[in-house]
Amino acid sequence: MQLYIDTSIQITDILRTYSDLVEPYSIDEQFIDITGSLKLFGTPTEIAQAIQDDVRNATGIYTRLGISYSKVTAKMACDLWAKKNKDGLFVLRKEDLPTTLWPQPINKMFMVGSRMTAHFTSMGLPTIGHLAQTPLAELKRMMKKKFNKNCDIDAELYWRMANGIDDSPVSPYTHEEAPKSVGHQMTLPRDYRTLDEIKVILLELTELVCQRCRSMGYMGFVISVGCQGADFERPTGFYRQMKMPEPTNVTNQVYHAAVELFKQHWQKLPVRKVGVSLSQLSNEEEYQLSLFDERERFRLLEKTTDALKQKYGSTAIMRAVSVTEMGQAKDRAGKIGGHYK
Repeated sequence: MQLYIDTSIQITDILRTYSDLVEPYSIDEQFIDITGSLKLFGTPTEIAQAIQDDVRNATGIYTRLGISYSKVTAKMACDLWAKKNKDGLFVLRKEDLPTTLWPQPINKMFMVGSRMTAHFTSMGLPTIGHLAQTPLAELKRMMKKKFNKNCDIDAELYWRMANGIDDSPVSPYTHEEAPKSVGHQMTLPRDYRTLDEIKVILLELTELVCQRCRSMGYMGFVISVGCQGADFERPTGFYRQMKMPEPTNVTNQVYHAAVELFKQHWQKLPVRKVGVSLSQLSNEEEYQLSLFDERERFRLLEKTTDALKQKYGSTAIMRAVSVTEMGQAKDRAGKIGGHYK
């Protein structure tokens, strides 16, 4: 997995030699705006071929590129055609949408999964073209009737994508904006059935969340906790949140709030996935002092342990419960994104 990450970064760096407007979309997908590079490097197709050659020479990897006038149409050009073409390239022009994109089945449209495919099909919209040619006001009415709620925003989103309308720019800073929340979730290797077991996971997740908050200089005011059972056909679990007395990024304070929130809503059913997050973030240097406030003392202590983990690895210093049979921190330390390093 580490090699995969390193190679992804290497490919992104190659793209940046053609434009300073490169936006990572996922670990193996990037958007690049070459509008300002055409006079330097040639036509869009010539630039795409040059990128393919550079990536192949540097990494041995064969890349596919969708070429279009917007991010959403470039994404569909890549997924629907470039990935299947021998040369790994496809150009999707605005004027070609009616003959190229619109005849495609509705499940081929970006962001339409199996459930929405079934819904759109039952609404008499089996292709992307059927959706695109439905007047927006009528689509809003149809979706409101189908889902028995106001769906104006979703309807407009799907209608705009079907018509190839996407005004969002390619921005290198998309992932550098201040986060609205910081969270972690964990899928467990077996059902956890007792509160004592689950509390170990809540502590480990809380520590990860608070460590990330401290590294970014944030405190959170709202704690959110959720869990889920293993049976996806008959889902169980909950997701709830509450406001704490004061914003904090101290692990023990957030942990105690997480446990109380979990105890309030847990129905004693087996748990296979647990999540914890902090939101309503604020600068950790700016907060209201209280008479017996110990946040600063605990924060300094935890920043010391954070520094040790950063230098020597996340298992250099661990809580005792994490080395018990219930703990998952040691196993997770050997993984990146759920995959072993």
